[in-house]
Amino acid sequence: MGLVLLAHAAASAQAVSSAPSQSPPAPAPRTVVLMQVDGAIGPAAADYVRRGLALAAKKEARLAVLQLDTPGGLDASMRSIVKDILASPVPVATFVAPSGARAASAGTYILYASHIAAMTPASNLGAATPVAIGMPSPARPDSKPEGKGEDKTADTLSAKRLSDASAYIRSLAQLRGRNAEWAEQAVRESVSLSAQEALSKRVVNYVAQDVADLLMQVNGRDVAMERGTVRLATQRAQLLVFEADWRSRLLSVITEPSLALILLMVGIYGLLFEFSSPGFVLPGVVGAICLTLAMFGLQMLPVNYAGLALILLGVAFLIAEAFLPSFGVLGLGGIAAFAFGAVLLIDNDAPGFGVPIWVIALSSAFSALFIIVVAGMAARARKQPVVSGVTTLVGTTGELVEFADGEGWAQIQGDYWHVTGTGDLYPGRRVRVSGVQGVTLQVAPEGQEPVAARA
Repeated sequence: MGLVLLAHAAASAQAVSSAPSQSPPAPAPRTVVLMQVDGAIGPAAADYVRRGLALAAKKEARLAVLQLDTPGGLDASMRSIVKDILASPVPVATFVAPSGARAASAGTYILYASHIAAMTPASNLGAATPVAIGMPSPARPDSKPEGKGEDKTADTLSAKRLSDASAYIRSLAQLRGRNAEWAEQAVRESVSLSAQEALSKRVVNYVAQDVADLLMQVNGRDVAMERGTVRLATQRAQLLVFEADWRSRLLSVITEPSLALILLMVGIYGLLFEFSSPGFVLPGVVGAICLTLAMFGLQMLPVNYAGLALILLGVAFLIAEAFLPSFGVLGLGGIAAFAFGAVLLIDNDAPGFGVPIWVIALSSAFSALFIIVVAGMAARARKQPVVSGVTTLVGTTGELVEFADGEGWAQIQGDYWHVTGTGDLYPGRRVRVSGVQGVTLQVAPEGQEPVAARA
């Protein structure tokens, strides 16, 4: 019996050893998506970050790194990025890099909203006070508004804006367990911090030399997500750089306020040239495309509609100057309206979103030059003799086909015309056109002066 059991065990062992071995499934590759934002925070940056986070979620990345270097930007675009970070299923690390970079104004809010905040040496962040055209300097919390009327209203609006921004960044700080007191100070007093100071004040989590150093430091860190705590595994992860495509580049270009203003001008003047001189086609096509791009870019920017109205009013005055004898009054008024409208066009004083004075001056000069050229072309056209129409028949000769009781028909330059006249006129007689009355020609016998000719 023992020999039988021994033989059975040996056979079982041999069967197990001869069975094909199955290796465990290979683990999914570790992926980290890197996004790079260098410049003002605007619609293009918001769209780029949104699509980068969507790629990170699709790839099931372990971490999404937003490498940031910005002087600030638009409030709406910043809030859009913050919302995308808060809703991201993938942990997000905002890294102020490279050395010498900054996360000022809007960049500070984005850093506070991220799951992990890091900076390179010699970088800085802060100065998060919201600004807008016409906004007075931020007041101290203990200061009291002075003055009445418009000054009091401006102080009230400033206080509301500061309170809203302070509450917003404080809520982000509380969510991520960062220094809420300094965050509020950055909004109300526009203070800034260096990298080491930010680390010591619990504003950021790490100071790293580069992205590789950051990934080494965060490896094994537990991050609180909506679905629960996630432990980062970023060591030897594959770094996937999300490059800006043609869509992001185009959006970045057409949402540049200076270019949007230029596209608006080119569009208006291209259509004006086409309407005044039909048949060229190219100015109309280019004008329509530029005007459409300008409208698309402007609707994504904080546009002051009073400024836009002044620009359109200035263009209308300049066009009227080309056709009305106003002795330059409409032209000067148009240039002034255009310049003031360009200054007020963008209702925000964020870095990178103003229209430079030299662009406004150059645009105004170009507008004046364009109208002078158009006015000169119109004046020359008015001075040219008429080369078509019934009035050109005066002085030409023809032959009467039928004539009775002072009126009849004559063949002149191959066409039949209704004619009137006095004198020795009869069918077959050669006549000369002496005047025009409506579509009726006045004729006289050829070789004789008409008794009475009405022009």
